[in-house]
Amino acid sequence: MLSLLKKLAGGAAAPAAACPPAPPAPAPAPAPKVDPYMLGLRDAVLSGWFNQQTGELFTGFPVTAADTLLDVGCGDGGNVHFCATRGAHIIIADIDAAKVEATRLRLGDTIAASVECHVTDCAPLPIADQTATRVVSTEVIEHVDDPAQFLAELVRVGKPGALYLLSVPHPSSENLQKDIAAPEYFQKPNHVRIISEDQFKQMVGDAGLEVLSHSQYGFYWSLWMMLFWEAQVDLGSPDHPLLNHWAETWQAVLESPRGEQIKQALDGVVAKSQVIIARKPLAA
Repeated sequence: MLSLLKKLAGGAAAPAAACPPAPPAPAPAPAPKVDPYMLGLRDAVLSGWFNQQTGELFTGFPVTAADTLLDVGCGDGGNVHFCATRGAHIIIADIDAAKVEATRLRLGDTIAASVECHVTDCAPLPIADQTATRVVSTEVIEHVDDPAQFLAELVRVGKPGALYLLSVPHPSSENLQKDIAAPEYFQKPNHVRIISEDQFKQMVGDAGLEVLSHSQYGFYWSLWMMLFWEAQVDLGSPDHPLLNHWAETWQAVLESPRGEQIKQALDGVVAKSQVIIARKPLAA
Protein backbone atom coordinates (compact mmCIF):
# COMPACT_ATOMS: atom_id res chain seq x y z
CA MET A 1 0.00 0.00 0.00
CA LEU A 2 2.85 2.39 0.84
CA SER A 3 4.43 1.95 -2.58
CA LEU A 4 1.07 2.58 -4.26
CA LEU A 5 0.56 5.81 -2.29
CA LYS A 6 4.10 6.93 -3.21
CA LYS A 7 3.43 6.22 -6.85
CA LEU A 8 0.19 8.15 -6.75
CA ALA A 9 2.02 10.96 -5.02
CA GLY A 10 4.71 10.96 -7.66
CA GLY A 11 7.28 9.28 -5.43
CA ALA A 12 9.36 6.21 -6.35
CA ALA A 13 9.09 3.00 -4.44
CA ALA A 14 12.10 2.03 -2.34
CA PRO A 15 14.07 -0.85 -3.84
CA ALA A 16 13.61 -4.15 -2.10
CA ALA A 17 16.59 -5.23 -0.03
CA ALA A 18 18.58 -7.94 -1.82
CA CYS A 19 18.95 -11.23 0.09
CA PRO A 20 22.54 -12.35 0.47
CA PRO A 21 23.33 -15.56 -1.48
CA ALA A 22 23.31 -18.73 0.55
CA PRO A 23 26.79 -20.01 1.31
CA PRO A 24 27.78 -22.98 -0.84
CA ALA A 25 27.23 -26.36 0.75
CA PRO A 26 30.49 -27.86 1.96
CA ALA A 27 31.89 -30.50 -0.35
CA PRO A 28 31.46 -33.99 1.06
CA ALA A 29 34.62 -35.37 2.58
CA PRO A 30 36.26 -37.92 0.29
CA ALA A 31 35.83 -41.50 1.37
CA PRO A 32 38.96 -42.89 2.99
CA LYS A 33 41.10 -44.82 0.56
CA VAL A 34 40.85 -48.58 0.90
CA ASP A 35 44.19 -50.11 1.87
CA PRO A 36 44.57 -53.08 -0.54
CA TYR A 37 46.79 -55.02 1.85
CA MET A 38 44.51 -54.61 4.87
CA LEU A 39 41.59 -55.63 2.67
CA GLY A 40 43.63 -58.64 1.57
CA LEU A 41 44.18 -59.54 5.22
CA ARG A 42 40.44 -59.34 5.85
CA ASP A 43 39.86 -61.55 2.83
CA ALA A 44 42.45 -64.06 4.11
CA VAL A 45 40.78 -64.24 7.52
CA LEU A 46 37.48 -65.03 5.80
CA SER A 47 39.32 -67.83 3.96
CA GLY A 48 40.45 -69.44 7.21
CA TRP A 49 43.74 -67.71 8.04
CA PHE A 50 44.80 -66.24 11.42
CA ASN A 51 41.97 -67.53 13.58
CA GLN A 52 42.57 -65.91 16.96
CA GLN A 53 39.72 -67.80 18.62
CA THR A 54 40.90 -71.31 17.71
CA GLY A 55 44.63 -70.59 17.48
CA GLU A 56 44.77 -71.92 13.92
CA LEU A 57 47.18 -70.30 11.48
CA PHE A 58 44.93 -71.81 8.82
CA THR A 59 41.90 -74.05 9.18
CA GLY A 60 43.14 -77.42 10.40
CA PHE A 61 46.55 -76.12 11.49
CA PRO A 62 46.46 -75.20 15.20
CA VAL A 63 49.55 -73.76 16.89
CA THR A 64 50.17 -73.81 20.64
CA ALA A 65 52.94 -72.96 23.08
CA ALA A 66 53.90 -76.65 23.07
CA ASP A 67 54.86 -76.54 19.38
CA THR A 68 58.19 -76.01 17.68
CA LEU A 69 57.26 -74.31 14.42
CA LEU A 70 59.55 -74.02 11.41
CA ASP A 71 58.70 -71.49 8.68
CA VAL A 72 60.76 -72.10 5.53
CA GLY A 73 60.65 -69.09 3.23
CA CYS A 74 59.37 -66.82 5.99
CA GLY A 75 59.16 -63.75 3.73
CA ASP A 76 57.85 -60.72 5.61
CA GLY A 77 57.03 -62.84 8.66
CA GLY A 78 53.25 -62.50 8.63
CA ASN A 79 52.54 -66.20 9.14
CA VAL A 80 55.24 -66.83 11.71
CA HIS A 81 54.27 -63.70 13.66
CA PHE A 82 50.84 -65.20 14.31
CA CYS A 83 52.49 -68.41 15.49
CA ALA A 84 54.86 -66.48 17.76
CA THR A 85 51.88 -64.83 19.45
CA ARG A 86 50.75 -68.34 20.42
CA GLY A 87 53.94 -68.80 22.44
CA ALA A 88 55.50 -71.45 20.19
CA HIS A 89 59.22 -72.08 19.73
CA ILE A 90 59.98 -70.45 16.37
CA ILE A 91 62.54 -71.36 13.70
CA ILE A 92 62.70 -69.19 10.58
CA ALA A 93 64.61 -69.88 7.38
CA ASP A 94 64.88 -67.87 4.18
CA ILE A 95 67.42 -67.35 1.42
CA ASP A 96 67.11 -63.56 1.87
CA ALA A 97 69.19 -62.37 4.86
CA ALA A 98 67.33 -59.04 5.00
CA LYS A 99 63.98 -60.79 5.35
CA VAL A 100 65.30 -63.08 8.06
CA GLU A 101 66.57 -60.10 10.04
CA ALA A 102 63.36 -58.11 9.51
CA THR A 103 61.29 -61.07 10.69
CA ARG A 104 63.54 -61.58 13.72
CA LEU A 105 62.96 -57.96 14.72
CA ARG A 106 59.23 -58.27 14.07
CA LEU A 107 58.99 -61.19 16.48
CA GLY A 108 60.60 -59.18 19.26
CA ASP A 109 57.25 -58.01 20.66
CA THR A 110 55.70 -61.49 20.83
CA ILE A 111 55.59 -64.17 23.50
CA ALA A 112 57.50 -66.71 21.39
CA ALA A 113 59.29 -69.18 23.65
CA SER A 114 62.41 -68.84 21.48
CA VAL A 115 63.42 -67.61 18.03
CA GLU A 116 66.07 -69.35 15.90
CA CYS A 117 67.09 -67.86 12.54
CA HIS A 118 68.77 -69.35 9.45
CA VAL A 119 69.81 -67.78 6.15
CA THR A 120 69.82 -70.77 3.81
CA ASP A 121 68.84 -72.05 0.38
CA CYS A 122 67.38 -75.11 2.17
CA ALA A 123 69.57 -77.54 0.25
CA PRO A 124 69.95 -78.83 2.89
CA LEU A 125 68.27 -77.16 5.84
CA PRO A 126 70.74 -76.59 8.71
CA ILE A 127 68.27 -78.17 11.15
CA ALA A 128 68.42 -81.54 12.88
CA ASP A 129 66.16 -84.45 12.00
CA GLN A 130 62.77 -84.58 13.71
CA THR A 131 62.92 -81.08 15.19
CA ALA A 132 59.58 -79.43 14.38
CA THR A 133 56.00 -80.32 15.30
CA ARG A 134 54.67 -77.74 12.82
CA VAL A 135 56.20 -76.92 9.42
CA VAL A 136 55.06 -74.00 7.27
CA SER A 137 56.18 -73.20 3.73
CA THR A 138 53.95 -70.91 1.71
CA GLU A 139 54.49 -69.82 -1.91
CA VAL A 140 58.00 -71.34 -2.10
CA ILE A 141 57.83 -74.60 -4.10
CA GLU A 142 57.11 -72.74 -7.35
CA HIS A 143 60.53 -71.05 -6.98
CA VAL A 144 62.84 -73.97 -6.21
CA ASP A 145 64.86 -75.96 -8.73
CA ASP A 146 64.06 -79.36 -7.22
CA PRO A 147 60.67 -79.58 -5.46
CA ALA A 148 61.21 -83.24 -4.47
CA GLN A 149 64.51 -82.43 -2.75
CA PHE A 150 62.97 -79.39 -1.06
CA LEU A 151 60.00 -81.35 0.28
CA ALA A 152 62.28 -84.18 1.41
CA GLU A 153 64.13 -81.66 3.60
CA LEU A 154 60.86 -80.41 5.09
CA VAL A 155 59.83 -83.98 5.88
CA ARG A 156 63.23 -84.83 7.37
CA VAL A 157 63.10 -82.06 9.98
CA GLY A 158 59.51 -82.78 11.07
CA LYS A 159 58.77 -84.99 14.04
CA PRO A 160 56.56 -88.05 13.47
CA GLY A 161 52.98 -86.79 13.54
CA ALA A 162 54.03 -83.22 12.65
CA LEU A 163 51.54 -81.07 10.74
CA TYR A 164 52.51 -79.30 7.53
CA LEU A 165 50.98 -76.17 5.99
CA LEU A 166 52.07 -75.85 2.35
CA SER A 167 50.84 -73.49 -0.35
CA VAL A 168 51.61 -72.69 -3.98
CA PRO A 169 49.93 -70.42 -6.54
CA HIS A 170 46.77 -71.87 -8.06
CA PRO A 171 46.99 -72.56 -11.81
CA SER A 172 43.75 -70.66 -12.50
CA SER A 173 45.42 -67.40 -11.48
CA GLU A 174 48.85 -68.21 -12.92
CA ASN A 175 47.44 -69.08 -16.33
CA LEU A 176 45.45 -65.85 -16.47
CA GLN A 177 48.65 -63.86 -15.92
CA LYS A 178 50.76 -65.65 -18.55
CA ASP A 179 50.32 -62.98 -21.23
CA ILE A 180 49.92 -60.01 -18.88
CA ALA A 181 52.55 -60.30 -16.16
CA ALA A 182 56.03 -58.90 -16.52
CA PRO A 183 58.23 -61.55 -18.22
CA GLU A 184 60.44 -61.92 -15.14
CA TYR A 185 57.44 -63.08 -13.09
CA PHE A 186 57.79 -66.51 -14.70
CA GLN A 187 61.58 -66.56 -14.70
CA LYS A 188 64.13 -67.60 -12.09
CA PRO A 189 64.27 -66.68 -9.21
CA ASN A 190 60.52 -66.11 -9.40
CA HIS A 191 57.93 -68.63 -10.58
CA VAL A 192 59.73 -71.31 -12.57
CA ARG A 193 56.72 -73.67 -12.72
CA ILE A 194 52.93 -73.69 -12.62
CA ILE A 195 51.68 -76.48 -10.36
CA SER A 196 48.30 -78.08 -10.99
CA GLU A 197 46.11 -79.32 -8.15
CA ASP A 198 46.88 -82.95 -8.97
CA GLN A 199 50.62 -82.25 -9.23
CA PHE A 200 50.62 -80.52 -5.85
CA LYS A 201 48.90 -83.42 -4.13
CA GLN A 202 51.22 -85.86 -5.88
CA MET A 203 54.32 -83.94 -4.78
CA VAL A 204 53.20 -83.91 -1.16
CA GLY A 205 52.20 -87.57 -1.18
CA ASP A 206 55.42 -88.66 -2.86
CA ALA A 207 57.36 -86.86 -0.12
CA GLY A 208 55.79 -89.23 2.39
CA LEU A 209 53.11 -86.97 3.85
CA GLU A 210 49.42 -87.71 4.29
CA VAL A 211 47.23 -85.02 2.72
CA LEU A 212 44.50 -84.00 5.18
CA SER A 213 42.91 -81.12 3.26
CA HIS A 214 43.36 -79.26 -0.02
CA SER A 215 41.68 -75.88 -0.51
CA GLN A 216 42.00 -72.67 -2.49
CA TYR A 217 41.34 -68.99 -1.95
CA GLY A 218 42.21 -65.51 -3.21
CA PHE A 219 39.96 -64.32 -6.05
CA TYR A 220 40.54 -60.79 -4.75
CA TRP A 221 44.32 -61.07 -5.14
CA SER A 222 44.05 -62.78 -8.53
CA LEU A 223 42.20 -59.83 -10.01
CA TRP A 224 44.34 -57.34 -8.11
CA MET A 225 47.50 -58.80 -9.64
CA MET A 226 46.02 -58.67 -13.14
CA LEU A 227 45.30 -54.97 -12.65
CA PHE A 228 48.68 -54.41 -11.01
CA TRP A 229 50.51 -55.49 -14.16
CA GLU A 230 48.37 -53.11 -16.20
CA ALA A 231 48.83 -50.22 -13.76
CA GLN A 232 52.64 -50.55 -13.81
CA VAL A 233 53.11 -49.09 -10.32
CA ASP A 234 55.48 -49.94 -7.51
CA LEU A 235 54.37 -52.91 -5.40
CA GLY A 236 55.30 -51.06 -2.24
CA SER A 237 53.05 -48.10 -3.12
CA PRO A 238 50.37 -49.39 -5.49
CA ASP A 239 48.39 -46.17 -6.01
CA HIS A 240 46.45 -46.29 -9.29
CA PRO A 241 42.75 -45.83 -10.20
CA LEU A 242 42.47 -49.41 -11.47
CA LEU A 243 43.71 -50.83 -8.17
CA ASN A 244 41.86 -48.32 -6.01
CA HIS A 245 38.54 -48.95 -7.73
CA TRP A 246 38.99 -52.71 -7.50
CA ALA A 247 39.73 -52.53 -3.75
CA GLU A 248 36.65 -50.34 -3.23
CA THR A 249 34.51 -52.78 -5.22
CA TRP A 250 35.75 -55.82 -3.32
CA GLN A 251 35.20 -54.12 0.01
CA ALA A 252 31.63 -53.36 -1.06
CA VAL A 253 31.17 -57.00 -2.07
CA LEU A 254 32.37 -58.27 1.32
CA GLU A 255 30.07 -55.84 3.11
CA SER A 256 27.02 -56.87 1.11
CA PRO A 257 24.47 -59.26 2.68
CA ARG A 258 25.75 -62.26 0.71
CA GLY A 259 29.30 -61.03 0.36
CA GLU A 260 30.99 -64.03 1.96
CA GLN A 261 28.93 -66.40 -0.19
CA ILE A 262 29.94 -64.49 -3.32
CA LYS A 263 33.58 -64.54 -2.24
CA GLN A 264 33.52 -68.32 -1.71
CA ALA A 265 31.95 -68.87 -5.12
CA LEU A 266 34.55 -66.71 -6.87
CA ASP A 267 37.43 -68.26 -4.90
CA GLY A 268 36.29 -71.58 -6.34
CA VAL A 269 36.61 -70.29 -9.90
CA VAL A 270 39.83 -68.23 -9.88
CA ALA A 271 42.10 -68.56 -6.85
CA LYS A 272 45.42 -66.97 -6.06
CA SER A 273 46.67 -69.90 -3.94
CA GLN A 274 46.05 -73.53 -3.11
CA VAL A 275 46.74 -74.82 0.39
CA ILE A 276 47.47 -78.32 1.62
CA ILE A 277 47.43 -79.39 5.27
CA ALA A 278 49.35 -82.64 5.65
CA ARG A 279 50.74 -84.89 8.37
CA LYS A 280 53.96 -86.81 8.71
CA PRO A 281 53.09 -90.41 9.60
CA LEU A 282 53.89 -91.67 13.06
CA ALA A 283 56.93 -93.89 13.32
CA ALA A 284 56.14 -97.57 12.91
